[in-house]
Amino acid sequence: MDPSPGASWAGTGLTPLAGQVLEYLVGHPDSGERTVAAAVGATAEDTRLTLASLEADLLAVRVDGTPAGAGVEGPPSRWRASPPRSSLGSLLARRRQDLARAELYMERLHELYRAAAHRYVDSDLFEVLTTPAEVATRYAHLLRTAREEVLHLAKPPYVTSVPVPRDGEGRPGPVAEPVWGEEVRLRSVYDSDGFTDAVSLETALRGTSRGGELRLAPDVPMKLAVFDRTAAIMPLGGADPAGGSLVVHSPPLLEVLTALFENIWHRAVPVALSPHPRPPAPDDRTSPAADRAAVRASALGGPDERTREILLLLSAGMKDEAVARVLHLSRRTVQKHISDAAKTLGARTRFQIALLARDRGWLHPGQDT
Repeated sequence: MDPSPGASWAGTGLTPLAGQVLEYLVGHPDSGERTVAAAVGATAEDTRLTLASLEADLLAVRVDGTPAGAGVEGPPSRWRASPPRSSLGSLLARRRQDLARAELYMERLHELYRAAAHRYVDSDLFEVLTTPAEVATRYAHLLRTAREEVLHLAKPPYVTSVPVPRDGEGRPGPVAEPVWGEEVRLRSVYDSDGFTDAVSLETALRGTSRGGELRLAPDVPMKLAVFDRTAAIMPLGGADPAGGSLVVHSPPLLEVLTALFENIWHRAVPVALSPHPRPPAPDDRTSPAADRAAVRASALGGPDERTREILLLLSAGMKDEAVARVLHLSRRTVQKHISDAAKTLGARTRFQIALLARDRGWLHPGQDT
């Protein structure tokens, strides 16, 4: 059996190197220390210390040779693994006992947490977070521990700063960006009226760059994040999460919040953002290439790709300034595309433009009529 550096030994308490050494000994009994060191790519000293730790845990047996530190010169030791089922089984049994004791201690700490006079926790169904630091920390923890899906409603005001951790000497430490697992599906709906500032754009770009799905909708009713449909966090009062937030664990309420998100998601407009800004077109007119593309698209009865993007965001309720910022265009360029689309559609108002463009299938590629 060859060593497997990628194997996970976290559940046993063994270090990755100890796991590799043990795997090698299982398939190569009676191996010398130098052979083991070369096989796992470790130094002789690290290998010797690792073998000694495995011997102390009864996972490896010294076949012959002189133990290190015996003060007597002799042939190098040779090693073999103990039967894994019995030796590792005993180690895992001890680990389970340690985890059981840790869980009991956790429950005791939680009871103390709930009993503290300054805590506002009525039951295990809810948590009340009263400070910005608590909100930021709890949100980051829920996001990091999500395993399947995160549902996200976003609207202003956006949090522009988080408490900066400090080291023992009072110096600011690094601020960690929110992270989530690669296998987690992130679906976000942003309020179209507020999707204009740098914070919202940066957050949305970070999500979409990792495979997240983004949609825009007017009048998003509240801020909300649902994690694996087992926990949710929402502002306690008003729209500002820094003013306090509520963490929900109640299954019936989670079903309601999830249904609210799905309803908004169904009505929202899908948007794809590019992390690389396109150079804005000149303010007085579009580029010749864009004009030629628009003429060709008009002849085919549909808009060019840039006009399609603009109309898609317009149908989500976004204003000209917001559309220009999202697509990295000038405001005048956006207005010219909208004006040309209005003439082609025979529309007089923004509402008519969006409605007629949707009826003609202009908002989605391959659906032109």
